[in-house]
Amino acid sequence: MRAFRSGQRVVGPPGVLAVALFLALSSTPSAQLPGTANGEWRYLGGDAGHTRSSTLNQINASNFSGLKAVWVYRGDNFGPGVEYTARSTPIHVNGTLYTVMGQRRQVAAIDAATGETRWTFREPDTMRYLRSPRTDFGKGVAYAEVDGRGVIFVSTPAFFLWALDAKTGRPLENWGTKPVPLKEFPKSGVIDMIPDLVSDWDPWLKWKGGAYDPDYGLPRQLGMITCSSPPIVANGVVVVLAGHEPSYDQTRIENVPADIQGYDAKTGKRLWKFHVIPRPGEVGHETWENDAWKHSGNMASWAPASADPQRGLVYIVTNASTYQFYTGHRPGHNLFGGSVLALDVKTGQRKWHYQIHHSDQWNYDIPTAPILMDLTVDGKRIPALIQNTKQGLIFALNRETGQPIWPIEERPVMQTQVPGNYTAKTQPYPTRPEPLDKIVLGGITDEYVMDWTPELKKRATDILSKFNIGGLYVPPLPYPHTNSYVNNVGCVGGLNIYHPPVADPTTGIMYASHQRGCSAPQYLVPTEGKDEERGLAGKSEEEWRGRERHTPTTGTTVARFKQGGPRTGVLPLMDGVPVYKPLNQALAAYDMNTGEKLWDIPVGQTPARLRNHPLLKGVNVPNVGGTGHSIQMVVGDLLVQTTEDLRGEAEANDKGMPLLHARDKKTGRILASVELPVPGQYGMMTFMHDKKQYIVVQAGSARRKQPGALVALALPD
Repeated sequence: MRAFRSGQRVVGPPGVLAVALFLALSSTPSAQLPGTANGEWRYLGGDAGHTRSSTLNQINASNFSGLKAVWVYRGDNFGPGVEYTARSTPIHVNGTLYTVMGQRRQVAAIDAATGETRWTFREPDTMRYLRSPRTDFGKGVAYAEVDGRGVIFVSTPAFFLWALDAKTGRPLENWGTKPVPLKEFPKSGVIDMIPDLVSDWDPWLKWKGGAYDPDYGLPRQLGMITCSSPPIVANGVVVVLAGHEPSYDQTRIENVPADIQGYDAKTGKRLWKFHVIPRPGEVGHETWENDAWKHSGNMASWAPASADPQRGLVYIVTNASTYQFYTGHRPGHNLFGGSVLALDVKTGQRKWHYQIHHSDQWNYDIPTAPILMDLTVDGKRIPALIQNTKQGLIFALNRETGQPIWPIEERPVMQTQVPGNYTAKTQPYPTRPEPLDKIVLGGITDEYVMDWTPELKKRATDILSKFNIGGLYVPPLPYPHTNSYVNNVGCVGGLNIYHPPVADPTTGIMYASHQRGCSAPQYLVPTEGKDEERGLAGKSEEEWRGRERHTPTTGTTVARFKQGGPRTGVLPLMDGVPVYKPLNQALAAYDMNTGEKLWDIPVGQTPARLRNHPLLKGVNVPNVGGTGHSIQMVVGDLLVQTTEDLRGEAEANDKGMPLLHARDKKTGRILASVELPVPGQYGMMTFMHDKKQYIVVQAGSARRKQPGALVALALPD
């Protein structure tokens, strides 16, 4: 954590070139968790371990180029926000696909062979839906068989849980403890989860603002609650995840904790609730100093979950508490924020937890579901959990005990200079596997400085000498400040919800796409203790207040970003050329039996605006990957992959058609490609129906004005 100087120690190679030799794989095949047997895809991630993998091999390298689009299911029939429709991965059960479409998360049952609609379900309108901050992140549905009957479970932006008959789409009879007292709601088949959530929450018990209104939901003065990811069903229990405002839109420190709840799949009775912010006497309570647990909220689980039915455990990841970018009001490590939680699915009791980062204030919320598969490490069979992060760090844990498979070190990190703020002294760094991008270990050292020409290197070095260079966990500075440098600079090199990692349980290999980003955090400024909420009184004595971006909820804000004045949040560019070597998109493979990175290759091509830049005339510009996100899935012996159309620059052939690739799992080399009618987005899945294998790609492109859709491909009859 120091100001940049030319000649700094080199931390390590960026690792964007494929290795020539493929390391030996484990000879012991791994049992895949349930979900994909008999050609099904019964979980959001295929199997309960969220590997996004299938052993189906009717589609293989020899015939992949013969794939044709056999149907397209359009999302713009389901209302506005169509560019987000394709963020929901369908499941496949008995010849029917089930998913949610549009911002209202209408449930659709789709004929697997023809793409025809079998039924749809739309939740009745409520005011609380209109207040939801997460309408555009419905990632799918859950499925279970209850007394021989297929049931679709869906949690909605308005925080209702529905149980629908899989054949008809009708809400189940005699399901749920009591009817929702709203005119258009059925008498059964739905649960209002807000009363369950707040039943033991002190601010609600002391609420004097009137009776609960099921149409409006949680009173604005107390906060808001929603769902982002679907529930997961294991061993007869529907485990429901909860969400809040995105961290970058938070406007308050007070909010309702997003506790995790478990419901009986057969009856709808609530079985348990896990307190994500520990209360007195509970494990982790001491990590909330100054009684911050009383008013802090959020700690949501907006990424999907995974489960191990045999061990009776469900695995959930969390983000940070409110307000995220300033933590002086909640000093301490703040369990169970930024953590992997292993809960007993029958009781909700904590089996173990591992905190990925302490007291998050960087928007490092964990973006992907834990991946579960068995590994052979040093000759010993280990039930493993692999957690990828936005930072680019990869955590490998024993999913039965929570113990690290390889050592994880607590290392000192840069500390805050903002008056009253809090930063943890150390943060955990895995010693194995290596990060997706090693730039995160030391930041922009000499190895990562833009040096494609001597002139650019000199300019970049001069610019960076004015900044304080760090790797991860770089906090914002106060404004004004008296440091000799302009600002701190940090780097990340991981992935996000838009391009989830995948794994192959038969080999123990994980595949993860990643991209590099370095920036200078925005400054924080004092507001002299004045509450800046619009017409709503604050309650705390904090001097540092929060920014307003969207309509606030209520309560006390705590830290406001500097608006206007010196440009913040980015590093200066050199006439459009970055001061560090860019890595727009790469795809890496790790043998998780050994923790070794097998290969790491750029995805796509360096954009023309950089290749043809006047400052790079005559330079053989290296391939740093194209824009968008790499999206992949394991199918038999193939890694099937495509890219998102982030800037209208998705990988395409000479006719401008987006491409779906079949890659060699051992090397990443492209073996075959086919056209897609719409660029890919978020994920894909595969299934077998009537002896024919299908691949369904989530697709859409706001840049090309192509609405979200599902594109099904299959081989000709």
